[in-house]
Amino acid sequence: MSKNNNTSFIKKTWGQLQPFSKPLAKSARFAVSTGTITANSLLFSLPLWGMGAVKLLTGNKLADKTVLKIANHWIHTNNQLINHVLPTIDFRIHLPNDLSAQGQYILISNHQSWVDTTVIQYISENRLPLTRFFTKYELLYIPVVGQAFYFLDFPMMKRYSKEAIAKNPALKYRDIIEAKRACKNLIDKPFTLLNFIEGTRYTPKKHALQQSPYPNLLKPKAGGIALALGALGNTVDGILDMTIVYPDGIPSYQDLWQGNIKRIGVDIRRVELPSGLLTQLTDGRFQTDDATKQAVYAWIDKLWQQKSQIMQKMLADFEQCP
Repeated sequence: MSKNNNTSFIKKTWGQLQPFSKPLAKSARFAVSTGTITANSLLFSLPLWGMGAVKLLTGNKLADKTVLKIANHWIHTNNQLINHVLPTIDFRIHLPNDLSAQGQYILISNHQSWVDTTVIQYISENRLPLTRFFTKYELLYIPVVGQAFYFLDFPMMKRYSKEAIAKNPALKYRDIIEAKRACKNLIDKPFTLLNFIEGTRYTPKKHALQQSPYPNLLKPKAGGIALALGALGNTVDGILDMTIVYPDGIPSYQDLWQGNIKRIGVDIRRVELPSGLLTQLTDGRFQTDDATKQAVYAWIDKLWQQKSQIMQKMLADFEQCP
């Protein structure tokens, strides 16, 4: 049986189950999806650790490539579940034509749901390199996940409390030093470094408490993107701004794998830094120079105003063509 016939058979089976019992169909989708993801994670954890250890001890490039292949296989499996197990999702995706899976990008995005990361992985396959993001060094001690992040060169950072900095002022600027150290392993390979610069997931309550001036968006934070640009800015092929919308309401992760999400919109565009700002960031001046900090916030404010308008247009387009 061909791949297309297999796909048709799976879709037909779910379609027959849905009218019979919607709750049963949702439960079955959730069980199949989460079971497959869990089994896939466990199955490939041992080879991931093995190749990761070889990479760590020897610096072997073949081991490094194998680790990436394992990660990409895991993502591909998730994407196949979306394509073949879940009901068809109306994805409306707009992105530049010149992106490359072999490139180096810094990606900023709004953040509404845990589903966001799966959406990014879905639309990135064969279009963008593996997505990574800054993580806390303490995650290294979480079984499977922590080691996977480490072997895949996720930038892991040690952060210092205000109390620690008060006792040792020399720690004040260690964040930029740690960022550059953590990003060193990415410089010679393709990557997409993701930054949710709102710092947390959007909710109407958080929006109201912040008194955010941006419709559908929380106030952005500049520290993370300034660190990323300061550490990698001279090497990247571009800065990308991604906007994600869920026209039918912000979903939970369970909603995704139960098949409750009907429509998703994604818009990716290239953005540029003001002239001279990148040099200031790579010199580490965000922490020491108020003018540099103000320039970064002014740049992000402009991006967020544009993003708010993009979101409203995307939502309006869904309503005009449901």
